[in-house]
Amino acid sequence: MNLIKSYKSYVSIALASVFLLSSSTPSTAAPLSQINEGFAKNVIIMIPDGMSHPGVTLTRWVYNDGHPLHMDELATGLIMTHNSDTAIADSAPAGTAMATGFKTQDKLIGVKPSVSTLVGARNVDEEQHFSPAASILEAAKFNGKSIGIIATSEIQHATPADFSSHAIHRSLYTQIGEQQVYQNMDVVFGGGRNFLLPDINGSKDPSSKTRIDGENMQEAIKELGYDFITNKNEMINSSSKKIWGAFTPMAMSKDLVRSDDEPSLAEMTKKAIEVLSENKDGFFLMIEGSQIDWAAHGNQTIGLISEIKAFDDAVGEALKFAKSNKDTLLIVASDHGNGGISIGDISTTKSYPEHSMEYFTSVLKKAKITEEKASTLINSERSNVKEVMSQLGINDLTDEEELVIVSAKGKYEDGKEFDNTLNEISKLVNKKSKIGWTTGGHTGEDVVLYVYASSWDNTLTGTIQNSDIALYAAKAFGIDLDGITEKLFVSSSRLSSLGFNCNIDESDETNVVLVATKKGRTFRFPENKNYMIENGIEKDFNGISVFNGKDFYIPQEAVDLMNK
Repeated sequence: MNLIKSYKSYVSIALASVFLLSSSTPSTAAPLSQINEGFAKNVIIMIPDGMSHPGVTLTRWVYNDGHPLHMDELATGLIMTHNSDTAIADSAPAGTAMATGFKTQDKLIGVKPSVSTLVGARNVDEEQHFSPAASILEAAKFNGKSIGIIATSEIQHATPADFSSHAIHRSLYTQIGEQQVYQNMDVVFGGGRNFLLPDINGSKDPSSKTRIDGENMQEAIKELGYDFITNKNEMINSSSKKIWGAFTPMAMSKDLVRSDDEPSLAEMTKKAIEVLSENKDGFFLMIEGSQIDWAAHGNQTIGLISEIKAFDDAVGEALKFAKSNKDTLLIVASDHGNGGISIGDISTTKSYPEHSMEYFTSVLKKAKITEEKASTLINSERSNVKEVMSQLGINDLTDEEELVIVSAKGKYEDGKEFDNTLNEISKLVNKKSKIGWTTGGHTGEDVVLYVYASSWDNTLTGTIQNSDIALYAAKAFGIDLDGITEKLFVSSSRLSSLGFNCNIDESDETNVVLVATKKGRTFRFPENKNYMIENGIEKDFNGISVFNGKDFYIPQEAVDLMNK
């Protein structure tokens, strides 16, 4: 009888809570079609790459004892993450959709698809297959706004590349990196300093993530007027309106083991907003928490949640600015899930109702380093495993568990070496914390949409497509993305119909040039740059030249210059 009374009391409280919630929440959602045009001067898009929502839940409990994270107050809906033709997205097509408004195909960066078979994908005429689509970053710049990108990966990585370049494969770092340099962005913060320099071995392999064209982009950055910086103090002290921060040779360090020379994602966010907001016409900023994804690929729970926490700290900086500047739209959206993480694993199948939160979080709360860092600290004799594991919060290591890690590195009978140390460490952390993972790859579930806008009427809600992110940002700015694409990317095929004799010079495959002649005048357009050459004189234009392996694209402004 007491149980029945308690149950009735619980139901009454629950129903009252639902009534209060429904009476205080607006009754109608705001789909994209109902959003007002031009309500924002500034747009910030933040992408926690590969962040599935269970990781957010775990982060909240480990670092905030269950109290809300900064992004929690912004949740407004869900995002469908599939590609134009396949169920599970890679960062390249997912980021392209969020940047351009076009769902596209695997490995493509900032270009339209050739196949559009799934719901939400826009059909593309055959002549437009793999053609560049303007990103919201490019559209913002075209309309006089300042622009910037931030990532904790190398800056040439897929997501920042999606917003700032156009390539038929995400591995084409020569093409991507050069376009980024000549996009005339105002702030660039991230890793990848080595990828700005020519390949030291003189490689010409286009599939390698190196500069294969022999050009030095670090020098080009300086010549273009940037304050080129390499550490946190230089970033803090820079008073330049154009800053390129290349803080590490490759990717930046994970936040939990970051040195004092490297700025945090929150610090980079704060500085970028400070610089970009000086433009009276507004700004666009893309911020990626890149290594959430990498930790998820390795099923590294400590690496994952510490990166989510670092990302959420950056959200706090952006949200602080947005709340003080009501003409700012803040969008937080993962590009896809990863890993299939769960709080609870196969061992808790029957016992899950019995366990306290500490049962799952106690080890994680004590961790001082990431699994990846731990794998590098084990000495060659494998004699310090217990000491290293204690830094991961594991103080009850059994002899059997120690032996697994000690034996994770060695040689096969044929003499070949193997090293599974990181994998075994990650598995041990997950075993101790009862954290489940289903895959080492991306996953196809919806992800959470987070939005802060000036009013509920301008807040996107409901279940949306990933491509709606770009269209929402464009609508907030009052910009037509398709119209900007037409102005920024005129094909060489189109030039021929305008009376130009066009030849694509591929004699140097790493430095392709469009040669256009008309009425005795010759114009040369080096790929990936923002200028043309006539009679040895460079003439700048707004935008970049792009070669997709089939056709060459230049801005309409360049066409107008040739016709003068």
